[in-house]
Amino acid sequence: MKLVRTATIVVIGLCACACSPVAPWQRGKLAKPQMALEPYPLQNTFIGHIYNSREASGAVGSTGGGGCGCN
Repeated sequence: MKLVRTATIVVIGLCACACSPVAPWQRGKLAKPQMALEPYPLQNTFIGHIYNSREASGAVGSTGGGGCGCN
């Protein structure tokens, strides 16, 4: 009985040690790239900037042309 109690205390102690807070600068090491919504966020931001610059509309999905009279 004492062995079961000691084993239970050890298991609970090990489980409690596993629940530790993660610092913000350590989360990048733990995050998986496969879980990202955008696999290439910098590339997508750059492409979006180029698209908005060419369209001169300022927002993706807005109606209207780029100021040259074309749609």
